[in-house]
Order: sequence, then structure tokens, then C-alpha cells
Amino acid sequence: MDKQFLQDELLLGQLLDLVKKFTIGFRADDERPAGSALRKVPSFSLPDLGDGAQDAMKVFGEQWQDYFVASPSNRYLGYVTGGTTPAALVGDWLTTALDQNPQAVKGFGDVSAAVELATIGLLRDLFGLPTFFNGGFVTGATMSTFTCLGVARQWVGAKQGYDVAKDGLQQPIPILTATPHSSAVKCLSMLGIGSRNIVKVATLPGSEAMDINDLETKITELNGDPFIIIASSGTVNTVDFDDLLAIARLRDEHGCWVHVDAAFGGFAALSPEHAHLIAGWEMADSVTVDNHKWLNVPYDSACWFIREEHLPLQIATFQNSSAPYLGDPAADFNYLNVGPENSRRLRALPAWFSLHAYGRSGYEDIVTRCIKTAFLLGSALSEDPAFELLAEVKLNVVAFTLTDAAPERINALVQRLNDRGRYFLSPTTLFGRRGLRAAFVNWQCETSQVEEIVSELHLALKELPFAPAAAPT
Repeated sequence: MDKQFLQDELLLGQLLDLVKKFTIGFRADDERPAGSALRKVPSFSLPDLGDGAQDAMKVFGEQWQDYFVASPSNRYLGYVTGGTTPAALVGDWLTTALDQNPQAVKGFGDVSAAVELATIGLLRDLFGLPTFFNGGFVTGATMSTFTCLGVARQWVGAKQGYDVAKDGLQQPIPILTATPHSSAVKCLSMLGIGSRNIVKVATLPGSEAMDINDLETKITELNGDPFIIIASSGTVNTVDFDDLLAIARLRDEHGCWVHVDAAFGGFAALSPEHAHLIAGWEMADSVTVDNHKWLNVPYDSACWFIREEHLPLQIATFQNSSAPYLGDPAADFNYLNVGPENSRRLRALPAWFSLHAYGRSGYEDIVTRCIKTAFLLGSALSEDPAFELLAEVKLNVVAFTLTDAAPERINALVQRLNDRGRYFLSPTTLFGRRGLRAAFVNWQCETSQVEEIVSELHLALKELPFAPAAAPT
């Protein structure tokens, strides 16, 4: 054995102390830019003779560490990116140290699958989902949706009289949706369903939410063919929610498959004032929830929730039955047979730690603060002559633009904010207009940030190479 392996194992305590010191400093660094400053990727060559982990840490410090952005902080408002709670960080470090591959509760000699099943139970409790939903952990909303729609594809095939998993797609599958997330469209491509089989449902005026009347019209036009509905809860730009209660009634009437994309909108269930937005998701066939958003656990983590009645279809879709030593997939529940990955990290453990550490009240507090901050920012921007909202604030995302500004000016503002580094906001286009969006999902979010965010926007405006559209008040 190479002596460097043995030496690093003997020095593991010291090495982890270095990592601990860096981690604490990184998380506490309020001056670290939220926007990226890296303009060129450094080039490296593989050493013939390694100098061990301490040397690797030294080179990391010299070449890389200054370019990592403060994405775990409450100043990173781009996309919908959560942070990592202290308890989730503890759970994630233990996940790496334990290095388990969760599969079956019995027969594989470890408790990791039981931890995952227990954590799914905690999440069902948190969201108020019924116990008839099975669940599991995957990398993100994309793979959650892939898992759910993979089973939905098998369901449609059974309705059409064949086994998709064994025979491949034989007939087109209509997908009815209004404002699907791009990852859902990607999943249709990966599953062979094809994005061109989307039957676009109209949206309500000035909204990204589905027009239920048009949905009924589109269903009638299918003449009884089996179909899938992808419902949004909520959308990325406006956090609009499709009417899930109405969709559930249509499910009962027409016998379709309903998938609910609740990647971050599902956390509305924790806000007494907004829980009505998610009403009806418990009647869906499958649900996507992204944990590295509002649950504030580390990347990568998401969950699928699929009704237990569909378990035979799920096993037919994902079973890994070619190896006789793995047993009968129908006899004992095994994550190996119900999802796309054979090899998996114990992603449940960071979530388990965070849920146990902070409980329902802790997560209600996070959601409440984030929503309140978003509404306060929306109010501040709507009263500022330099800005206007692109959509009413519905939950935790604020989409806005400059008053009477060309798209190039918006792009320049985004770049200038990124260069300043204090806050990171992502660009967007909504209802044909270029703008910015701020998404609040971080556990450290505070309403006191609003004043600083508006100030940073004005400072960035002043630094643009041409005159601002409107003078700040």
C-alpha cells in the first residue's frame, strides 16, 4: 500500500481539523462574494507522486477557495437555492464518514434504508401528506420527476395494453401542463415520451397558473386516451399554483395520472396563511419535493412521493432483478427496485438530523420569515420609481424589472450586481419582459435584509455606464 494512504489515515484528526477551521470560516464570512469572480479555469496536471491530503488542502487554498461563492448564505438569492442548517451539516459529514448505500431494510447488514424510510415519514408529517405515499431520496427535482413520470409512463402503457419497461413506448403519451419547470420537460426527453407530446394548456390572464376550463377542453379532445397531467405548485417566476382541488376532481372523473411539481412550493403547507395554495396535492399520484431548497439540506437532495397502490408499476419500471442474490423485488421493499439509481448516498441523514433538531416549529419559522421578507421586498420595489414588479408576490419569489428599461440594461444590472458580489440575483424573462428575481429560501433569511438589497440595487444602477432609468427616491 502507498505509504501516503497510511500517513493520511494516521493524521486524519489533524486533517479534519483543517477542514473544520475552513468550514467555520467559510460559513461565517459575511464579506465573501455571493457572485462569482472566477473568469478562467486554472489548469492542473496529475502528479506522478502525490504529497497527501495536507498538500491537497494547501493547493486548494491557493487555487480554489477564494472563488467559491457564498451560496449557503442569506445573500444568495439566485434561482431557488437554500443553505445548510447546522444540523444538516453535521448529518452530511456523518453521511460521508459512514459511506452507506441505502437499499433494503433487511438483508444488507446496515440500517441506512431504515433511516431513509423513517425520514420519509418525518417529511410526510411535516407536509401533512397521507401515509399511503411511499417516498425516497434522489439527487434533485429532476430525478424525482424522472422517477415519478417513469412510473406514470408505465401506468399509461398498462392502460394501452402493453409493458413499457419491457417493450418500449408503442404509442404517444399526451402530457397536459401549463407552465412546467424546464427539468420536467427534460425528463420527458430522457424518458422517451418526448417534449413534443406536451399538450399546452392555457394559463389564466396575467398568471402562470393553469386555466382549468381550457384543461377540460384539452381532456375532451383526447377522446378517452390515457394521459398525464403535470401540475405546478408553484412556478419558478411567479410562484403560481395550479388549482389542485379542481385537477383532483378531473382525476377522479377521467382516471388520469396527476403529478404535482412542488419542488419548493410544497413548503407552503407550513404557512397557515398560504397552506390553501397546496390544497389537493394529497390526491395526486406522485409529488416532487426538492430538499436542497427550503428544507435547507446540502446539495444534492430531493424526494419523490408516489402512491403505494402504484408500487407494482414502480417495481416494473425500476426493478434490478437480473442478479439472483438480490432476491425477489416483489417480496421485500428495496430502494434498488423503485428508483433510477443502484448506488446511492445516504441523503436522508442530513434531512433526518435537521428535522429532529428543529422540528415543525423551526421549519414553520424559516418559511414564515422567507415569505415575509419577499412581501416586504415586493412592497419596497413597487414604491420605488426605479423599479416595478413583473408579478404580484405570491409566496417567496420577487420578480421585478427596471422601469422602462431595455433588456440590455437589465442584463448589465445583473452583471454589475454579480461583480459587486454582495447579493446574487438571477435574471429572468416573464410575460415577454426581461427582469430579475430574488428567491428567499435560506434558513438565515431576515426581513432586515430588504433595505440593504434595495440599496445594493441602486448602487449597482449608479455604476452602470449609462444614466439610470429613474432617479431613486
